[in-house]
Amino acid sequence: MSVLDRQREQLTSQLSPVLAALGFELDSLSLSKVGRRTLARITVDRDGGVDLDAIAEASRAIGAELDRDDPFETPFVLEVSSPGVDRPLTEPRHWRRNIGRLVSSTVDGRPVTGRVLAVGDDGVFLDVNGEKRFLPLAALGSGRVQVEFSHAQVQDPADGDAADEARDED
Repeated sequence: MSVLDRQREQLTSQLSPVLAALGFELDSLSLSKVGRRTLARITVDRDGGVDLDAIAEASRAIGAELDRDDPFETPFVLEVSSPGVDRPLTEPRHWRRNIGRLVSSTVDGRPVTGRVLAVGDDGVFLDVNGEKRFLPLAALGSGRVQVEFSHAQVQDPADGDAADEARDED
């Protein structure tokens, strides 16, 4: 086992409870050497999603822990991020965190696309073309979130407060 592999295991054990106390889950942790520095890439996730403020919170907690118990013999660079939409959905928690989203996968080798309705320990409920289908995890391949673009709803100024404010200024 390499030095980086040992450090990765140690850091996973050290950081998991710190993140759990803040409601996060350590999704992945990788270490690599970049010149004299060690690059620590950490991905965090939690139910309800991870926004920029949550990433900042996790980053501060991880940074404080690493500064307190400096695990590297060289300077390090810390990158903290969320999994992103391109992460494969392979575990029930991945599917659960994408309830309401359109996903594609395979079931027994056949492609299927639908909206995640609910997730249990043994399977996923998808709305496939208006039909609710239960897909057992054992038959389900890894899923992918389908990025959907929707048109922004533009409010007519004559119908809202903006029109009242404009009239008041006249």
